[in-house]
Amino acid sequence: MTTRIEKRFAALKAEGRAALVTFMMAGDPDSDTSLAIAKALPKAGADLIELGMPFTDPMADGPAIQAAGHRALKAGQRMTKMLAMVREFRKTDDLTPIVLMGYYNPIYIYGVDKFLADAKAAGVDGLIIVDLPPEEDEELCLPALKAGLNFIRLATPTTDDKRLPKVLSNTSGFVYYVSITGITGAAIPDTSKVTAAVERIKRHTGLPVAVGFGVKDAASARAIARPSRRPAPVTRATRPASSISRRAGRSAGSAR
Repeated sequence: MTTRIEKRFAALKAEGRAALVTFMMAGDPDSDTSLAIAKALPKAGADLIELGMPFTDPMADGPAIQAAGHRALKAGQRMTKMLAMVREFRKTDDLTPIVLMGYYNPIYIYGVDKFLADAKAAGVDGLIIVDLPPEEDEELCLPALKAGLNFIRLATPTTDDKRLPKVLSNTSGFVYYVSITGITGAAIPDTSKVTAAVERIKRHTGLPVAVGFGVKDAASARAIARPSRRPAPVTRATRPASSISRRAGRSAGSAR
């Protein structure tokens, strides 16, 4: 069965335009405001929404996203509330893909089987879990795929050609390329190096490749997903940081 994520990227490829993928923290600054923001994002041009799962120890996040997560937790955000937010969002939008992004611990505490069933029922389309390597696929990745959710893996500047096939195994929806070494928003990526890395990844997979962790604003998103002599790029962006994706000569970018 084709997922919302796959349908959206296929449509963007047909349109020959950049995809805007936005990141926001669930429950920041509170549940009602967070839901209102999520509902407004597609109207503002978002093609896909990454919904952050607040966690007390976000090892890969920079100060902005850490603060957003802490505000959400302080306001009482929990996994049940986040899934309720997705269910409410789906009452008025059945087209925009939603990807939950975060860490494994809250899912483990919730219970993997229960989480996957509840997430699928709520209308979640995919997962980005930054602290689960492919060696742990049986823990969550394979059950998620079986449940009908895309599992989006991260590749980094240190992922060499020997490691890359392992990273790409069981990846679906798109690949998330971490454009810098370090936490989110810590630096501006070198556009030429990002372009080379994306091209290298594309030689190993036909999936879209999203670039993140260093796309801090519209200018940096345009720099990575810029038009060229190849087919028009696809752009992807987030709140409050950034990322970018490419497929078959088209790039897609996201701010995280």
